[in-house]
Amino acid sequence: MNRAEPGRTEILSNFALEDRVAVVTGAGSGVGEGIALSFAGVGAHVVIAELNPSTAEATAEKIRTLGRRALPIAVDVTKSDQVESMMSRILSEFGRIDILVNNVGGVYLRRVPLLDMTVDTWDSVINLNLKGTFLCTRSVAKVMCDQKKGSIINIASGAGEWAYPDMVAYGAAKAGVINFTRAVAVYLAPHNIRVNCIAPGAIATPEAARVYKGQWRAEQTGVPLGRVGTPRDVAFAAIYLASPAADYVTGITLDVNGGPPQGRFILKQSEEIWEMDKIRYGGK
Repeated sequence: MNRAEPGRTEILSNFALEDRVAVVTGAGSGVGEGIALSFAGVGAHVVIAELNPSTAEATAEKIRTLGRRALPIAVDVTKSDQVESMMSRILSEFGRIDILVNNVGGVYLRRVPLLDMTVDTWDSVINLNLKGTFLCTRSVAKVMCDQKKGSIINIASGAGEWAYPDMVAYGAAKAGVINFTRAVAVYLAPHNIRVNCIAPGAIATPEAARVYKGQWRAEQTGVPLGRVGTPRDVAFAAIYLASPAADYVTGITLDVNGGPPQGRFILKQSEEIWEMDKIRYGGK
């Protein structure tokens, strides 16, 4: 190997988060917990911002067993005063914030089409998925601007990129997260703050199992890679976007979905068309 070329250790070190302070919202379970534990696994200290104090503490205990500092904070990220109080507490404890992952979100209650949706359900979904991302980003951006560095990662969804008629509010909120990411990435770039987005597909979590119920087989059948995702699949993408390896990456949406949604169905349809064409054109 040429001495000027980076070695394996140097390359891998660029994916580490050694002693970084990361805030992960909704880290008490599911994808948020997966991200929090994976961050700790590569050296970060983690703030678990979670509505449920007991699940927040459970995640914190797992992080401590990895030798990293953990700070569980019970917070409703849709409330501005609670978000500001949380940021003040984090700064008092750690003195800085290097990474923010806006993970809080959900379909809320049940999947319903437009004509069955109430205004209260619409408002709840928008607040949970979009308002919380706005409030946390606005608050942490003030800190990161003073630091002249930071990484913000927003968790959106494939529902924000594709049409799902039974998730109209959720899809609209996640599409908002994606556009919010792009706009804020441009705005904060002069301050050396990177803002990126991850759009997961079907991920196996307790919340997803509640929403999808018996639909996992259909979801898996449509995924080109032949399986639903796991929280670790999303976490590894988050590690990359948070790490020095992605220092020249901002404003993107990274799909973590096993391939284009319903890709297997589309492939099957294409194969049927090809077979029909062979018959029609004499096997050519």
